[in-house]
Amino acid sequence: MNKVPLTVKGAEKLRAELEELKSVVRPRIIASIASARAHGDLKENAEYHAAREQQSFAEGRIAEIESKLSNAQIIDVTKVDANGKVVFGATVEIEDIDSEKRVTYQIVGEDEANIKEGRISIGSPIARALIGKQAGDTVIVKAPGGDVEYEIVSVDYV
Repeated sequence: MNKVPLTVKGAEKLRAELEELKSVVRPRIIASIASARAHGDLKENAEYHAAREQQSFAEGRIAEIESKLSNAQIIDVTKVDANGKVVFGATVEIEDIDSEKRVTYQIVGEDEANIKEGRISIGSPIARALIGKQAGDTVIVKAPGGDVEYEIVSVDYV
């Protein structure tokens, strides 16, 4: 299986979620199942079925996170020497040449992407256009509404 890029913060977040699921959520669900079993007939016991469904979701998420972490290539962008070029993990400020609107994005893995927090996936059209470029370069992004031209204002590795 191919390695999936992940920032250090993204890996920490997944590890924290995994720890929460294993040490808090899983024991709580097990206690709920035990409590529901004590009520008797399991065929018509809604509490038991709900607890089993929660258990199924939690175990699925645990397996998913463990798989992601085992296949992750964790990249510490603060230790990357990219000579000012846009690389995975870089924080890039760009300006729309037409509207002069500036926006800042960090290029992250697919699991970490959150546009509201300014984190875009390495596979997004904007990130693909930016990779390998540097401050002062102009890039054209193929967007659904047509091509958009941006100028790279700054590239930071934080």
